[in-house]
Amino acid sequence: MAVDPISAVEGRWQVVRAELGGQPMPADAAEQVELEFTATTYTVRFGGEATDHGIHKITPTAEHHHIAMTGKIGVNEGKTIPGILQMKGDLMRICYALEGSTAPTEFRAPPGTLCYLATYRRKNGSH
Repeated sequence: MAVDPISAVEGRWQVVRAELGGQPMPADAAEQVELEFTATTYTVRFGGEATDHGIHKITPTAEHHHIAMTGKIGVNEGKTIPGILQMKGDLMRICYALEGSTAPTEFRAPPGTLCYLATYRRKNGSH
């Protein structure tokens, strides 16, 4: 039986590694970033402070799930950011298209793009 991706993402996630347009996020910054999902909302925290909060919609597909995150409060207020999502055990990868309205087609953040690729690990006790 397939796992429901919406309930599977619920909980708190810590960034393990991330890159934007081919540039890796420094490890000391990555360890400050936490993403929390409920069934319908998300919150991004940096250093414990909420910087972005909004709603999300996950659309399951065979290859990888599509996600659209719409900011309601914070740095992405009024923006909808499309992406693709993949889960494996306690790891989750999301590749976001920070510009445009089309989700990326693969888990890459090549130089010269505003693609943001992040790998998260589920935080203990969340879910």
